[in-house]
Amino acid sequence: MRIGELARLAHCDVETVRFYEREGLLDEPARETNGYRSYTAVHATQLNFIRHCRSLGIGLADIRMLRRFQADPSQPCDEVNELIDDQIARIHQQIESMRVLEQQLRTLRESCHAHQSSSAECGIMKSLEQPIDDERCSCHGEGNAAGELPEPEAAPSAHHH
Repeated sequence: MRIGELARLAHCDVETVRFYEREGLLDEPARETNGYRSYTAVHATQLNFIRHCRSLGIGLADIRMLRRFQADPSQPCDEVNELIDDQIARIHQQIESMRVLEQQLRTLRESCHAHQSSSAECGIMKSLEQPIDDERCSCHGEGNAAGELPEPEAAPSAHHH
């Protein structure tokens, strides 16, 4: 099958297929005499596996390791269990970071109760103009400095002042 058909089967873009192929996650397909890539059901299985892993937030390096287990299923699965345990721990850390972020946003929202006539008098806008490490910042008060936040992997900064 051609790349477009493979992408449709996996419910993704052609560029996604090319990306995973460049990253070495998807086996290189055979080439037809006209130079087109020729994918098989094995590629569809691999692509579905990769996309399922990504939907669970598993990073590319870990997917490479899991693909090695997929290619050699006779290996013991201890490392697979460890990888999933590590992913669960990362998710817990992200959840905690999101709770801290939510509290910071709630605190920030509480800094402006009135419907001011202009944003220049808005408590939220005034707070956002303060540097992150400024102790006057209502959402980064004592014991809640921005530097103490655990940053989730591949997530944007929790607070942009």
